[in-house]
Amino acid sequence: MLTKQQIETAAENLQGLIRHTELIHSSYYSHIFGTPLYFKCENLQHTGAFKIRGAYNFLCQQPAELLKAGVVTASAGNHAQGLASAAALLNCPCRVIMPEGTPLAKELATQEYGADVVLYGTNYDESVTYAKQLAQEENLLYVSAFDHELIIAGQGTIGLELLQDLPQIDTLLVPVGGGGLIGGVATAIKLHKPDVRVIGVESACIASASLALRNGRPTYLATRCHSLAEGIAVKKIGDLTFPLIEKYVDEIVTVEEEAIAMAIVSLMEKGKLVVEGAGAVGLAALLHGVNQRYKGHTVCLLSGGNLDVQTMSRVVERGMLAEGRYLKLRLEMIDMPGALAQLANILSELKANIFQVNHDRHKSSLPLGEAEVILDLETRGPSHIDEILMRLEEDGYRPEVIR
Repeated sequence: MLTKQQIETAAENLQGLIRHTELIHSSYYSHIFGTPLYFKCENLQHTGAFKIRGAYNFLCQQPAELLKAGVVTASAGNHAQGLASAAALLNCPCRVIMPEGTPLAKELATQEYGADVVLYGTNYDESVTYAKQLAQEENLLYVSAFDHELIIAGQGTIGLELLQDLPQIDTLLVPVGGGGLIGGVATAIKLHKPDVRVIGVESACIASASLALRNGRPTYLATRCHSLAEGIAVKKIGDLTFPLIEKYVDEIVTVEEEAIAMAIVSLMEKGKLVVEGAGAVGLAALLHGVNQRYKGHTVCLLSGGNLDVQTMSRVVERGMLAEGRYLKLRLEMIDMPGALAQLANILSELKANIFQVNHDRHKSSLPLGEAEVILDLETRGPSHIDEILMRLEEDGYRPEVIR
């Protein structure tokens, strides 16, 4: 099991090299939840996520000859950038295997830290297999994303910072993927203050930690689900992290994709913070009922903020859909002069803001003399959407909601 000494040693190794990230009190969310709420902002960390902590702590304790040969890992995002940055600090060659289809922004960001990026495999697991093969063939040091004591100890330094900045902490919500983050942080917290409740949060569609706890061992989760929380979309938690979760984590909860999207949008609008899906799951849990079970000084660990622009656009749209602030409609109408203007007038009366209109009179499936209209509308909530749909139905438009 991970020790207090290992985490304290990691903190010494990281001194002056990583950011002691801010613990921000949120007046808005504290009022909403009726309890003091804070954000631990690892989204503001160097490289935009917590991963550099574990990566550097691992590398700095390796023999010089191993580092000289170089390191290799598999990652689609934050671990890649964290390891690349840590390797650059130690003048160590670094190779990162990323799945084909990895967003270009993440590939370029990793290269900017000095890593050699290779695209291989259709998913993370295939990339891991290839990275381990390269490690054997080329005598490189393979660096796990989460399942090594030195990696876990590095992530545990976040717990030491939390205890320093908020000694009265009562509840901590932590994202769960492979378990390195929550394993390290929970150990650091519980060894110093056992009465703190540590809650793990994972995506409902890739809930590998919940599965492992039910089965009593790490178990591969067979799923094809793609989550907005891709940073924690791990199909099997670590063999070393699992016993730490069993011992130190009080509860694991799951959140749906719509809740994650809404949390990302909410953090942008209310918290003025850009946070990726994996980092937003703690707030997603609080926004959807978990807060009713906990009181006292509560902290959401925002694990990362590496949200590329294209993903951000899709997430914002999905979050607005979930909140009833965005509506996409398909309807058919008479193809005659003034018909589209009449529809626009109705929407104007209803105070619906038109983002986009697609008017098609040539679609072969349309009855003669009719046109298809697809509308993107800004709305003010579920009741406003109901009002719009009811009015359009009354006026004979037969609207179809597109999701």
